[in-house]
Amino acid sequence: MSSEVKIHPAVDNGIQPASPSFSGGRLVCHCAQDKVEVEIGAQTAHNHVCGCTKCWKPEGVLFSQVAVVSRDKVKVVAHEEKLQVVDPSATIQRHACKECGVHMFGRIENKAHPFYGLDFVHTELSPDKGWAAPEFAAFVSSIIESGADPANMGAVRSRLKELGLEPYDALSPPLMDAIATHIAKASGKLAA
Repeated sequence: MSSEVKIHPAVDNGIQPASPSFSGGRLVCHCAQDKVEVEIGAQTAHNHVCGCTKCWKPEGVLFSQVAVVSRDKVKVVAHEEKLQVVDPSATIQRHACKECGVHMFGRIENKAHPFYGLDFVHTELSPDKGWAAPEFAAFVSSIIESGADPANMGAVRSRLKELGLEPYDALSPPLMDAIATHIAKASGKLAA
């Protein structure tokens, strides 16, 4: 039965809607003390569950939960000295706590990238309620690369659909369109 498939604790018991008046909050790492704190000064967008092997996931779950927010709305307010970039060669520079390993935010430094200016954040790290709800599931097949049983993929996709999270093996169509539009404008195929 697909309802027995566990996707992520933030969605397994139903998806909580966003609060219309929500305007941001704080994310905190998992350290017992001296927690890294990141202030997010706006509501997030494009929240989704992600099956890629780069995103931080809580122990024992199939997917991460990640959203984006303008990079000028992201500010480290406590224990910045504990942050380090996980993989300096990656497109998304994931800033993680050196002690607990939690990814606090991911930043794209390449100004030519379609998502430059957006930071990737895990709203599950916030005690605040009202964040944008997950809208879709990205890179679903990639959970196999993390050790998920390929024979269970039908049940995983069924569970995602039950939760209202359309499964994609890339990003959602609107985000893929945004990437293609950026590339077409940069190459001169479309007017800027």
